[in-house]
Amino acid sequence: MLVRDGDSGLEVFMLRRTLNAAFAGGMYVFPGGRVDDADHGADLEPICDGLDDGPASDILQISRGGLAYWVAAIRECFEEAGVLLARRGSEPDAIRFDTDAVVAQFEEHRARLNAGEVSFMEICVAEDLQLITDAIHYVSHWITPVGEVRRFDTRFFLARAPQAQVPLHDNSETIASLWVRPEDALERFRAGELAMIPPTIRNLEFLLPHATADEALRGAAEVGTPPAILPKLRIDDEGRVIGIAMPDDADYADL
Repeated sequence: MLVRDGDSGLEVFMLRRTLNAAFAGGMYVFPGGRVDDADHGADLEPICDGLDDGPASDILQISRGGLAYWVAAIRECFEEAGVLLARRGSEPDAIRFDTDAVVAQFEEHRARLNAGEVSFMEICVAEDLQLITDAIHYVSHWITPVGEVRRFDTRFFLARAPQAQVPLHDNSETIASLWVRPEDALERFRAGELAMIPPTIRNLEFLLPHATADEALRGAAEVGTPPAILPKLRIDDEGRVIGIAMPDDADYADL
């Protein structure tokens, strides 16, 4: 979840998945994707600010490879939304896309990365980039219900969107994008305007108490290691899925 302070309060960036996606087609989601093998590269650790694989793995409660989730979050934000959570060399702030030349340069990097012509690590080396992993907070963990054809073990993170970068969908995996207040996104979901799946809804609800990006980041930093949430399918006598049960639903344990 990329957040910023808008004119009317906290806003989060959302993307609409392409209609022919194998999973969640047409749904509004946050930038994301899978952890690739290249995200585990040992050469990436030295360019990750303030976070090593050991502590990252401890936060995720896995034996090793935790840092790759932060790397994947940064890479996918760049691939899908054109947002790069990184800084150059010893500069204290995120890289700024504030000149036509820099915008064109990183648009080319993004296009080549999405085409598989260059690796994320190669871009980082070429541009002397440090990944801002210490400013990205782990906030929730969801696992797709047993019985679904496609299943995912998904970690959600929260970060402040860099000020001098403009997010935009890629017109491939995602076909629309918007900045929206969490309460407005939920209202539009209830009105049938924005289609969403339960993890997206619950993460928007996490943002509701926070009026500013600073508050949201402080709240995210206090989460620690969230419990894994595993919804269950409600199935009728003929084997058809008729709904989803959450862990706090009365019938959850019986399903």
